[in-house]
Amino acid sequence: MYELVIEIEKIPSGVTVIRLRGPVTMKDIVEFQDSARSEAGGPILIDLEQVPYIDSAGLGALLGVMASCERDGRRFGITGVCDRVRTLFQVTRVDTLIPSFDSVATAEAQLADR
Repeated sequence: MYELVIEIEKIPSGVTVIRLRGPVTMKDIVEFQDSARSEAGGPILIDLEQVPYIDSAGLGALLGVMASCERDGRRFGITGVCDRVRTLFQVTRVDTLIPSFDSVATAEAQLADR
């Protein structure tokens, strides 16, 4: 079984990129949420390029991070969504709620502190 790997990088524009590798499931959401919450200040971009699957708990955690950013007045976005995860977003109708970008560079340009 694959383990979720979380990598955090603060890029020069001030955007924090949280790169996830592996499935985002119930067993890993606490670690994911704690990692996202530990990044105080600035926009957050979740890179899902290497995420093959997100379960309902993982989706809830992702939405929780987005809501936390909104409460704090921080920008939020995702990038690298595979077809399977995109279908989940469409079926649950969150695809219209979550800002999604084609690439990290595109997201950085939109999310960076101005």
